[in-house]
Amino acid sequence: MKYIGTRDKSFEVTASQAIIKGICPDGGLFVPEEMPVLGKSIEELKGMSYKELAFEILKAFLDDFTDEEISYAVNGAYDEKFDTPEIAPLVKKDGVYFLELFHGKTIAFKDMALSILPYLMKISAKKNGLTDKEIVILTATSGDTGKAALEGFADVEGTSIIVFFPESGVSRIQKLQMVTQEGKNTCVAGILGNFDDAQTAVKNIFTDEALCNELEKKGFVFSSANSINIGRLVPQVVYYVHSYVKLLERNEIKPGEKINFVVPTGNFGNILAGYYAKLIGVPVNKLICASNDNKVLYDFFKTGVYNKNREFMVTISPSMDILVSSNLERLICAKVGQTETAKLMGELSSNGEYEVKAEFTDFVPEFATEDETRKGIKELFEKAGYVMDTHTAVAYEGYKKYLAETGDETKTVIVSTASPYKFTKDVLKAIDNKYADIDDFEAMKVLESISGVKIPAPIKDIDKKEIRHKNVCPKDGLKDFVKNHLA
Repeated sequence: MKYIGTRDKSFEVTASQAIIKGICPDGGLFVPEEMPVLGKSIEELKGMSYKELAFEILKAFLDDFTDEEISYAVNGAYDEKFDTPEIAPLVKKDGVYFLELFHGKTIAFKDMALSILPYLMKISAKKNGLTDKEIVILTATSGDTGKAALEGFADVEGTSIIVFFPESGVSRIQKLQMVTQEGKNTCVAGILGNFDDAQTAVKNIFTDEALCNELEKKGFVFSSANSINIGRLVPQVVYYVHSYVKLLERNEIKPGEKINFVVPTGNFGNILAGYYAKLIGVPVNKLICASNDNKVLYDFFKTGVYNKNREFMVTISPSMDILVSSNLERLICAKVGQTETAKLMGELSSNGEYEVKAEFTDFVPEFATEDETRKGIKELFEKAGYVMDTHTAVAYEGYKKYLAETGDETKTVIVSTASPYKFTKDVLKAIDNKYADIDDFEAMKVLESISGVKIPAPIKDIDKKEIRHKNVCPKDGLKDFVKNHLA
């Protein structure tokens, strides 16, 4: 199976080459030339562990990897780094299922893919004769990808990693997770701008042919840990399949019965993985795309017009504070083809907006305001004793709106993307405003007391760790920062 570009189908590579390159030379993204077929039916997957499911799905998508290589990657990724052997527990609260994707080392869903990407990257480098090169992982983050990528690539031989995050656009816990990161090959820098500024600058570096050639002569090759990399996206398909299989095993659904997924969405990668799961055979009814106040995706699915020319809102769900949703390009390409996609992305770059004339019937847009997000956290805690983080609460509120609008009683899975401890202060304030002025770390102790859920080990004493990364750079200075760092 080949992977081709979203803007030019003549960019044709293998899976391992797509993982190494990360992005096409013209700024497009790699997509499967055609969706693979699983070697087993969905019903035949019943009883499989998360590792076994991951093997089956990765084998289908990464067909230039041997079975032994995929097994090596899967077994290395999904081990004791996760605090439960289930890897991704599915729990039922208030009549809806929550898929908990925050049991890895960085307590966010990015662990699900970034635990395995370093293994896939090393295998891909060997396959493509790049063992004499240092692979430079260049990543922009809105809060969670950065730490998960740093954790995954720290001290991995033959790689180095540079992460840029919005200096004033992440939670205190998110920032501490990144700036205290150990590893001799790690580098972290805050930028004086927002996530879109960082993401745009990073993509520009990838497509700067002169810079890439200059650094390749010095032994460096760029790649990405963002969801623009197909090696990040494919492992995310696994947990959608896992959700369906678990519901089958529990007799909560019948074989072939469709279910809904609600996904809190910013860069569109997570929900796109759900769409890919549907395309390979998971019976999915609707993918409910839940946005926060930066509701650029909500407006797009409502009108067909994507317009980033709007105020950038800093919210209590910062990982969704995004106005340029990179992975949407993959969906658009599937609907209108490469030539039209290239035209539309050019319009986005020059004018900040474009219009797509296509049907997106698999997707339903919803959004939640900050007040609604807080209300959802408080309501579910009082009804079920269950604590959500701020992003999951956006999805929960989006689902409630969808239910009120449609009356659709299809069984529904809410994709829970982060531990509430990652945003403890905002979560606790939502539960009771008397905690409004409490310190982040005192808030952890209070939340542990009232919820009965222990503070996750990875962040328990993070405020006592050494600050190892103190870099700050202007939003137009990322290229120079990278060159100076590598020099």
